[in-house]
Amino acid sequence: MAPHLKIDTYVAARPERVFALATDFPNAPERVTGITAVEMLTDGPVGVGTRFKETRKLFGKEASETMEVTAFEPPLRYVLEARSHGSHYVSELRCESDGDGTRFSMTFEATPLTFMAKVMSVLMRPMIKMMGKECLRDLQDIGKAAEAEAGAGDATSS
Repeated sequence: MAPHLKIDTYVAARPERVFALATDFPNAPERVTGITAVEMLTDGPVGVGTRFKETRKLFGKEASETMEVTAFEPPLRYVLEARSHGSHYVSELRCESDGDGTRFSMTFEATPLTFMAKVMSVLMRPMIKMMGKECLRDLQDIGKAAEAEAGAGDATSS
């Protein structure tokens, strides 16, 4: 079975605001503590086909991945995909209206494609919980930025 995780958090801001910040990839290092750099590989507005190289600190080490947007449905959801280290990674982020705010969620799945990746996926299963904590922190960082921009007029905390 491929490593899989699902996380979510509540953000006291409208989905449009959360989605806009979540898809502002060039400025992600300014608001997401785990991301150290983003290099845009395509020009123009974000949409299906947008590619970027994200560098982040994970488990104490820097790692870079090239991501591509493969689904883009503002302000509801977008999907990022990457192929690296013999695996295919798919992340879906959703911004769903929840009262006066947003239920901000992420699913992540890693499908091993090579024999070595399959072996490593078994060995890495215990790290999925730690990865989930890192991903939750990403969502919370974006949420804090959205709430700060929203101010008192956009949404109230529950």
